[in-house]
Amino acid sequence: MFFAYSTVGQDKINEEKFVSIGGIEQWLTIKGDNTENPVVLIIHGGPGSTMSHFKDDMFSSWMKEFTIVHWDQRGAGKTFGKNNGNEINTEFYANTPLNLTDMTNDGIAVTRYLLEYLDKKKVILLGTSWGTILATQMAQSNPELFHAYLGHAQFVNFKENIKNAYSQIAEMAEAMEDKKVVEKLIELGAPPYKSAKKYGQLFRIIKQYENENSTPEPSSWWKIAAAYDNNEDSRNRYNGDDYSFLNLVGDETIGVKSMVANLNFEKSGLVFRLPVFLVQGEQDILTSKALNKPYFEKIRAPRKEYHTVSNAAHGFNTAIINKQYEIAKSLSVQD
Repeated sequence: MFFAYSTVGQDKINEEKFVSIGGIEQWLTIKGDNTENPVVLIIHGGPGSTMSHFKDDMFSSWMKEFTIVHWDQRGAGKTFGKNNGNEINTEFYANTPLNLTDMTNDGIAVTRYLLEYLDKKKVILLGTSWGTILATQMAQSNPELFHAYLGHAQFVNFKENIKNAYSQIAEMAEAMEDKKVVEKLIELGAPPYKSAKKYGQLFRIIKQYENENSTPEPSSWWKIAAAYDNNEDSRNRYNGDDYSFLNLVGDETIGVKSMVANLNFEKSGLVFRLPVFLVQGEQDILTSKALNKPYFEKIRAPRKEYHTVSNAAHGFNTAIINKQYEIAKSLSVQD
């Protein structure tokens, strides 16, 4: 395990380090060919699905024109490992809750750090999946810090998103006469659930169906960089992913409350004081266009665009990344 790595040559930047954020040490990677370029802060999904540990293939072409920042959020990846011991058990889960307010404040603090460190006025905010929840909160809280908000796989109302996904999967399984999935869905019953395990089982079915109906991403995107390919970092990513997921969906049997149980952007997230761009996979089931397109139509913002990408589902693929790049370039940011 390493603690910091930094390479700066002329205007190029390649840094991986802990920064004091919200009273704890949190992991950032900052990479780009020229520090004069606009900054893109990527808010990962999960909430424990960090992106900092992968090789740079996914955003390598961006780095000629943008400085790309990945942040391991509180409860995820290297940030989780740095701030939590090895005793990860039900007592730890029950007594160490995550909450959306702290994580939003962390995101704002990360942004302020980047503005000062890189001498910028604003950054481009890009959120995916769970990251759209956190990024929406950040954009609503401090719009003056961001050139624009780019949301991919936008959540609207977590409870309704999950209910809609269950119903959609059930209809698809019945139509396809997928007996195994139909029986599993009957066994699970309709959400909400009292245990995180049931959410995990439903999410796996959703992902299976999404993958069957979308173009996969290049396998090279998920190759782990050598510095992160070790037992300690792997364990921290695994433990952080479990911990974050528990706090996302909640688990009554352990005593963990969902930090998004009352989230409803139809009520709290309709007014943006910055440009908003939503990118949506046509085959996305978890965050379906059936919910986020009507939400988008209600949004008030200085500029807003909704882009549907065919042959894409909930996750990243080449078409999604290309559309995001196109939007980021269209902003013509000058700091």
